[in-house]
Amino acid sequence: MKSLFKTKEGKNEILSLYDQKLKELNIHSEYIEVETRFGKTNIITTGETSHPPIIIIHGSNGCAPIALETYPSLSKAYKVYAIDVLAQPNKSAETRLSMKDDSYGIWMNEIMSQLKIDGVTLVGFSFGGLVILKTLEYDESKIKEAFLSAPAYIVNGNPIKALLKIFIPMKRYIKTKKIKYVEDFLEEVFTDRDEFAIKYLSKVFLNFEMDFTPVPVISKAGAQAIKTPITLFAAKKDILFPGHKLIKRAKKIFPSLKSSILFEDSKHVHSRAQNAVIEHAILENT
Repeated sequence: MKSLFKTKEGKNEILSLYDQKLKELNIHSEYIEVETRFGKTNIITTGETSHPPIIIIHGSNGCAPIALETYPSLSKAYKVYAIDVLAQPNKSAETRLSMKDDSYGIWMNEIMSQLKIDGVTLVGFSFGGLVILKTLEYDESKIKEAFLSAPAYIVNGNPIKALLKIFIPMKRYIKTKKIKYVEDFLEEVFTDRDEFAIKYLSKVFLNFEMDFTPVPVISKAGAQAIKTPITLFAAKKDILFPGHKLIKRAKKIFPSLKSSILFEDSKHVHSRAQNAVIEHAILENT
């Protein structure tokens, strides 16, 4: 299978930044490798084994250390498992799963079986939200609760607006290698400026085969079958998954929706303060 990393040098640069971010977190952590039918999954775990399990899932073009940085205090109350999602610029296998079938749900349930955990809390941002919802659709028996932050798979934003404000700056950077276009991209997507994101994504855009497949949305029947309590956090200024639209549909289709919060001044990637609000809500449910 052809690698999603365009060159060996590019892969090394991206994974070097991955290691740098994990080191900067200054936490006691361990790597776990889980074999699934879709290939090796890399997991970073931290926290006491006696604590209840929580799985955190990063967004598209992300990695486990970024998820750990987003919610730094979860290990005080949980045994944390930060997953490197398959076919993303990280240390897991490069097998690209379909967003249209049960593959992500099968994959996540295999991980939980291999880890021998149940009563699991799931936390996911953006594409991580799609992974969680696919898991709940396929088999939610091991899941206690789910927290979704600006999740994919419920609604989509205006494709023309996304093209102009997100994808064209990305393509211009790939063509010119001018860092200005990465900053233009991040200005539309991130609420706070993030220096690491500039460095990381500037390498990813040039050195990794990104997936531009249109993101599907969950059916009403699929959503209504889910019994797991869901807490939803949405962003009013989110170009990809607009907050008002997201909450409106979620309230209509999810009978298990426990609560929803709209961050009025947030873009797709929440601010540090907003992520702290999410983390507090998760810890309150320990």
